[in-house]
Amino acid sequence: MNRPVTRSRDSANGRAEGRIIVVTGGARGIGQAIVNRFAAEGATVIIGDLAHPGDTHTDLKMHGYAKWVHLDIADEDSVWKFAETVGTQHGGVDVLVNNAGIMSTQSIVDETVSDWDRTMAVNLRGPFLMTKHLLPLMEGRDDPSIINIGSIEGLGANALHASYAASKAGLHGLTRALAVDLGPKGIRCNAVAPGWIDSDLNRGYIDKHPNRDQAITELASLHPVGRIGDPTDVAATVLWLSTTDAGFVTGQVVTVDGGRMTRLSLPTSLADD
Repeated sequence: MNRPVTRSRDSANGRAEGRIIVVTGGARGIGQAIVNRFAAEGATVIIGDLAHPGDTHTDLKMHGYAKWVHLDIADEDSVWKFAETVGTQHGGVDVLVNNAGIMSTQSIVDETVSDWDRTMAVNLRGPFLMTKHLLPLMEGRDDPSIINIGSIEGLGANALHASYAASKAGLHGLTRALAVDLGPKGIRCNAVAPGWIDSDLNRGYIDKHPNRDQAITELASLHPVGRIGDPTDVAATVLWLSTTDAGFVTGQVVTVDGGRMTRLSLPTSLADD
């Protein structure tokens, strides 16, 4: 079976040593990989999530570097309390990673206003609220940075994903606006747009397919690199954007998709391979 290949990463060398990192939705999937990467690089990571990492039965590394604080990013009171807790316990925040998100798969006719509003509340209002209330904790820090996890569906769209695609396109727009507004405060803001990643969300979708192996093989074939993505691919990009190596990078949407959006599609009869 064609499984995503987890590439070996550069050994941890303390690129986030002493930094305070907040990751929303960090208990599983891409968020978990981001938490683990920052923890391996010496950061103190605060996971903002509805669920405690222990409840998700993941291999999240909670060995003193990662801490959990209850958070509902769609609720302003919860975000405010989260910011107050982080400020009291840690004094400030160096990097905010707005990762938490949800996806609704249904036709625009079947999607209710409640469905639509929930997607927008989590995927777009959440990052707005997190930025608004954590901003005082970031001002004056050494190279503070906000990194939003968008999607290639903020650039294109799959079928039955109207609210999801709209919310991620909005998040990309928010990223650019924040880069302009917060740049004079010394805060950079970028987004990462993952493609097909072997996350819990996507794995559940694949598991419904009658021929799972075939589905994975066909998905891999859409990518010039010959594989689907791993959460560590996204985590590595997020780490780089948080460092001084990316100190002149802001307002960008960095696509991490194995070349999928770059490759022009052709009908099977005209394909060379």
